[in-house]
Amino acid sequence: MASKTEIERLQQQYLEHLEIEKGVSPKTLENYQRYLERFFSWAEIKTPQEITADLIRRYRLYINRLNNNQLKRVTQNYHLIALRSFLRFLAKQDIKTISPDKIELAKNQQREIQILDKEELERLLDIPLSQKTKKDFLIQLRDKAILEMLFSTGLRVSELCGLDREKVNLDKSELTVRGKGGKLRIVFISERAHNALKNYLEKRTDVDPALFIHFNRKLSSQKNLRLTPRSIQRIVKKRAIQAGITKSVTPHTLRHSFATDLLANGADLRSVQELLGHANVSTTQIYTHLTNKNLKETYQKYHDRQND
Repeated sequence: MASKTEIERLQQQYLEHLEIEKGVSPKTLENYQRYLERFFSWAEIKTPQEITADLIRRYRLYINRLNNNQLKRVTQNYHLIALRSFLRFLAKQDIKTISPDKIELAKNQQREIQILDKEELERLLDIPLSQKTKKDFLIQLRDKAILEMLFSTGLRVSELCGLDREKVNLDKSELTVRGKGGKLRIVFISERAHNALKNYLEKRTDVDPALFIHFNRKLSSQKNLRLTPRSIQRIVKKRAIQAGITKSVTPHTLRHSFATDLLANGADLRSVQELLGHANVSTTQIYTHLTNKNLKETYQKYHDRQND
């Protein structure tokens, strides 16, 4: 077996560093490995000293032209972020190579945020219990609690799935959740979500620790009844269709609605950043253009003067 090159050994050390010291998720580790392997496979280099500004420039052209220019700009940036992070790791090891600051990310177009208006939101939150049936009542209570919790807390769907019953403090209407990067944050539960959760849990007779579980008889023999992110996505989509909402509604739509509702009612950006668990406030800023109440008033006052 051929011995590993210097760059291959450093790449392995870097990935082990991410896994052990940084504690990144398996999915993040898999992505970083794939992005780096694409770069090294293309570059055909053996040492970090061969990574130059010109090499990176040519690599950016390469990934931009992949699949007939079909690789999204954000995905191209993920490749560069992985490479920049690897270079930072090398710099900390005092290994001579190009500075990570030499890698600039391409500007992305601002994402279009899908939110629900007040009337749509009310229809969605009310739909699970609009037609109570004895047979599916527990499922209806569960779905009501899921929807209320998503909008009340702004949790990511993966965070919601990972909740256990014992972690939810209904007396204080709050809980602690471990978000991206293993960071802990406090999440608060609204009165509506509190009541929906209480009604749902009072009807549970099982001993499964998960907060949200499935009630499919075919799966009842399984030890783990916890709902998966995909299951909750299906639930949200199903309830949105039942509510007559034509928009494509996902759990993240409710997270977006949570953020814009806070900002529209006067919450400051830093607080919303903390509640959402964003590492960078620039991520939270994508919501600000949806919540500036003064823009239309300013326009009408100073420009829209047709009736003068």
